[in-house]
Parts: sequence; C-alpha cells; structure tokens
Amino acid sequence: MENLSRVRARAASPAAPARRPERAPGRLSVGDTVAIIDIGSNSVRLVVYENLSRAPAQVFNEKEMAGLARQVASTGMLAADAIDKALSALVRFRILCEAMHVGQLRVIATAAARYASNGPDFIKRAEAAVGQPIELISGDREAYLSALGVISGFDQPHGVVGDLGGGSLELISVDGDKVGAGISLPLGGLALIDRSGNSMKAAEKIVRDDLDHHPQLAAMRGRDFYAVGGTWRALATLHQRQSGYPLNVMHGYIVPAREASDFVRLVERADASMLEAIEAVSSARRPLLAYGALVLDQIIKRGRPRNVVISANGVREGLLHEQLDKGERSADALLRGAEDYNRLRARDPRHAEDLIAWTNQLVAGAYPHDDPALQRLQLAACLLSDIGWRAHPDYRGEQTLNVIAHASFSGVDHAGRAFLALAAFYRYAGLKASAPAVEGLRRLLTTRLLERIHILAAAFRVAYLISAGMPGILSRAPLTCVDSRLVLRLPDDLKSLASERVTGRLKQLAKLLGREIDIR
Repeated sequence: MENLSRVRARAASPAAPARRPERAPGRLSVGDTVAIIDIGSNSVRLVVYENLSRAPAQVFNEKEMAGLARQVASTGMLAADAIDKALSALVRFRILCEAMHVGQLRVIATAAARYASNGPDFIKRAEAAVGQPIELISGDREAYLSALGVISGFDQPHGVVGDLGGGSLELISVDGDKVGAGISLPLGGLALIDRSGNSMKAAEKIVRDDLDHHPQLAAMRGRDFYAVGGTWRALATLHQRQSGYPLNVMHGYIVPAREASDFVRLVERADASMLEAIEAVSSARRPLLAYGALVLDQIIKRGRPRNVVISANGVREGLLHEQLDKGERSADALLRGAEDYNRLRARDPRHAEDLIAWTNQLVAGAYPHDDPALQRLQLAACLLSDIGWRAHPDYRGEQTLNVIAHASFSGVDHAGRAFLALAAFYRYAGLKASAPAVEGLRRLLTTRLLERIHILAAAFRVAYLISAGMPGILSRAPLTCVDSRLVLRLPDDLKSLASERVTGRLKQLAKLLGREIDIR
C-alpha cells in the first residue's frame, strides 16, 4: 500500500521539467533517435525511428489529416483551414520531439506546398511552428526517395515504384539497388477530386491523358509494380479482408495484376460504404478509395505488371536509407532486423552464433546443394529462435509466432514471414502442435518450405535441450549427417547431456531426415 501511495502522490504533483529518458532495456543502445516530419498533401506525419540503421524500428508514429492539397488544383492555393490544421500539428510534433529528446530531425514538404501559390508563405510559417528548416522537395526528388524507400524495404526489388499521395503520383523504376529516371504527375487523390470536380467520369479522362506515353509504364511490363501510399494500402487492406488472407501485414502483400485489376474496378463502381470490411479503412481515407482505384486500374492496363506489391516504405524510409554509409546500405535488412531481436530478447544473444554454425553443419550434410534463399531464412530463424522465452511455457509458441509474423521486418516476403514464425512456433510448441494461426500461415508455404521448417524446429529442440540457450556448448557437441546416420558427438564431460528426452528428440529429427541416430 505504501508503494501505491507514493505512485499516487507523484502523479498528483506538478509536472517536473522533461528530463532525458533512460535508455530502456528493450531499446537498442546504438545511435540516437531520428525523426522525420513529412508535410504531405493529405496528411502531416511524424515518425520517430530508434536509430539510423538498415532496419530501423519505429518508436513513435502520429499523423494529422490536414488535406493541404484539397483545393490547390482549382484555386491554386492551400486552404486556410488546412494550413491551420497543419501548423497546429507541427507545433504538437515539435513538443513531442523535444519530450523524446530526438537526436536528429528532418522536415520535408511535398506536392501541395510545391504547387500552391501561397506555398512559400506556408513554408515560412511552418518553419516557425516546428522550429526547424523545411526541405521542399521537387517531384523528381520525391520519386527518387520513394524508390530508395522500396529498395530499403525489399530484397532486390525489380520493377516500377508508384507513390500515390494526396497531391501527386510519382513513378520510377528500380533494379536491385539501382534507381532509374522518375516522373511526378498531379494525380494524387485530393488533386484528382479537385481537378475532376468530384466526377469519376472526368477523373478517368484526366488519368488516361496524364498517363499516356511515359517510359516508366513500359518499364513495368512483366515485372512488379510497388505501390506506395496510404490510399493504396487501404485498398490492399480491403482486398485482404475480402479474400480471407491469413496474415494481417501490408508490407510485401502481393496481388497478381489481373486479380488487382478486377478488384479495383469493383471499388471504382461501388459505394465505399457498401464495401465489405470498409470499417478497416479510416474515414478520412474512404473518399479517396475510388480515385486511388481508378489510378491503379489505369496503371495496370498500361503497364501490364506481373504483380502489385504493397510497400509500407516510401519517402521517409528513403530519406533514412540515403543517409546510410555504403556498408550499411548493403547489409541484409531481414538479417539486421533479426539480429536486433536476438540482441534484445534472447536469453544470451551469443548463443545464436553457436546455433547458426551448428545448424549450418547439420543442414550442409543433409542438403549439400542448398538454395541460398533457404539458407538466408535458416539464418534468420536461428537468430529468432529464442526470443519467446519470457512467455508462459504453455503459450510461447503462439506468442512468438504472432511476434515474428507481424514484426516490422523488411526484406522478407509473406512466405518468408510464415517460414520464420512457424519455425519458432514448432520449436516451442512441438512438431505436432497446432493453432488457428498456424493453419492460416501454412497456406502461404510450399511443401518444400514446410518440410524445412519441421527439420529446423526439430534441430532447435535438440539444440536448446543440450545447451539451455547458453553459448559454449553446441560448438563442442556437433550434430552431423554421415551417410545414413545422424551423429551427435559429445565429449566426456558432456556425455550426461544425452538424456532420454534428448534421444527422443534426436529420433524425431532423424526420422525427418531419413536417418538413424548415432550418439558418440
């Protein structure tokens, strides 16, 4: 009771001046936080990232739907009420950044401020509100940063990036880590509503005329179209809900182009309020859905991409990626993110190094000509294999599955997420365990991937039983495939580790590998 009284007394006392927060044990201790305020044509958003790295985690994310581009096409000016909303948000964001002791703050403004005649005056007032210089980026630079954002979020993307905001649409090609030439067109949702007088028929003609004869559209034929922007993410949310998709993650969601075209035409024709699962889309986004669907429909018709791939990364992540040195840019985003989880959540992060070497030796004997993509997932699975130990033993499998399946990882597709989540689930819950989420994720995987998941999970169940998640054991207890045998070698001082449970788990792994166990 005394402790509770003290807490109440502190809560009732006048607020003390903000102090620099302690670095929480669940936060990485490398580098300062980095914040970006994006004054967009539809929303003004603040995102604070844990640090500047290949796989930055978001510490805070907040937005205000100011609608700056609402009247720019028809009046040439930013609306007064939209300016007031944006300035109010900037003051609020400045206070929050000060409270969080943000190490670096970048502020950018895009199409609405770029096109409006009162844009320069707005920028001056916005700089006073936020207490920071503002970079008014050109259409070409906006396209370039969107491309960098996609490069930061995908493993070797190939295709064309389309970033649909409230005021403009940027199109630019990407090929691995290379960026092509980009264009910016006034086809953002708010701009299109304004230019067309809120007429879908007039908007369709505008979109057709504006999209004619651009090389970026020809460049996407048979390749992927990476869709960036809140309106397209909202459309993808509707598609996921209507198709019963088992993974509620937007980044990396893939829809075959033909299926996407059929769906967006449905959205164009339908009253948004009648669409199934419309409650999953914010009310501010709903009026833009049909116009975003119209633009995407015309892009698919002209560009004929293979797939539409949703990207949660865009200009802001491009700004971060631009600041990385060459070595950090070339790092694998998935593995860097998995390393961070291992460092923050494993019982002893050093154990992962032993497990990686131990598992590599085992798998190399079983699959001497293994697929590099599978090797990459295997490495990430090792790094994530012990992040759920704090959960109650009865729920470690399901909790860890949910953490991994919905983590803010970059550089991995949804099948890869399912692979990593299920490997951790079976490692904790056992190979015969099941749960509703498990059955859904299994739908995303091939038989070959499911087979490897079971082998990895079975190997992890042996490894953690003989090492207790501590370093220094596995390196002295190699597990290898020798001809038709699965051989575990234990030195004399570790031979007592070969318990009945270890033997049982070894037999389970050996059966999956088509071998007999041999403990030496």
